[in-house]
This record gives sequence, C-alpha cells and structure tokens, in this order.
Amino acid sequence: VFGKDINLILVLSNLASDRKSVRVDMSASTILYTRRAVAEILKAATSVELGPKQGKHIRVKIPYTHYGKYLTTDKRIQVTALCEVMRTHGLKLLVEKTIILEDTNIIIKLPRRVVVNRAVSLEISYANPLPEPVSRCVLLVTLMNQQVKINLARLAPRERSKIYFEFTPRRAGPLQLQVDFSCDKFSHVKGFVTIAVAPA
Repeated sequence: VFGKDINLILVLSNLASDRKSVRVDMSASTILYTRRAVAEILKAATSVELGPKQGKHIRVKIPYTHYGKYLTTDKRIQVTALCEVMRTHGLKLLVEKTIILEDTNIIIKLPRRVVVNRAVSLEISYANPLPEPVSRCVLLVTLMNQQVKINLARLAPRERSKIYFEFTPRRAGPLQLQVDFSCDKFSHVKGFVTIAVAPA
C-alpha cells in the first residue's frame, strides 16, 4: 500500500544433489508505466550457500523513506534480482517483479436511494497514508460535466478526514462521480462511483 514500507521475499531453491554457492545482486527503481526507470531506490548484494535440495528465503525491505519522493503518479516499482551460481561458468537467473502500490485513500459513501430533483448528500473520506504531515490538500470533484475544487486543511501523519458534498441530480439513470485528491507530497489519488438515480 502506498505510504508503507515494502517487504519482499526472494525464495531460492537448490534442486541439485550437490552444494551451490549463489551470489544475488538486487536492485529496485521507481518506474513509469512504460517501464522507463525514474530513480534507483535500492541496491544490495548478498551470497547464499545452499545445501543439496535446500531452499532459503532472502528478505528485502524498501522503506517508504527510500521510495516516497521518487514515486511517480503511476506508483510503480520494478525490483530485479540477478542470481549467479558460482563455479558453473556463469550460470545466471534474472528475476523481475513490478509492484503497483495501491491507494486506499478515497472512500465515497452514498445514501441508500438517490432520486431525481431531490438534494443528495455524499460523504467523501480521504486520508494521508504517509508517516509525515501533508499540506496544500485539494479535492477535485467531477459530476454532471462540472468540476468543483475544494481546498482542505493539512493532514497529520496517517490522518483520515471527511467532507460532505451536496448536489441535486437533474435526470434519472447512471451518474458518474469522480474524486481526485492531491497535496504537496503526492497527487492524483482517485476514487469514483456510479450513482443510480431513480425517477421522481
């Protein structure tokens, strides 16, 4: 989840009946959706001795403080592990994983029934997932082809807050509501919901 430390486990297994010595070079970078690297956030190397038919786990931790300021709006991190079996004429294995960090920031609560030409009040809950305060918080609400910009108070670390948004639907049928939350530390955290508007 965005704002938290990332914990990974690399599992190495020796399927042979003799001992193996493996060198592991690990790296991680924030990337764009095109897979183009933005910034390297982790570089580490270790060696592992594996007995016959033995498996071992290598734990990797990427703290938020390492990746936070380099993350793009795509919220993607590419992790690679180059595993080289020593004394085997350069036998290598490359393991790659792309992590897409989830947002759990926006929650939109609707009333049980929404009726045309009747005022509706929605609850929009938003949060700061980071271990540090954020300021210049803005909610951009898009509904019925109109945008409303709402300036919000700063949020303490891990704080959740909410506002109430009122509108009157003018026609029956499905209605899309989109919410976009930005602040000085991250931007474009989105939430959306389809509202079923009943006839009067």
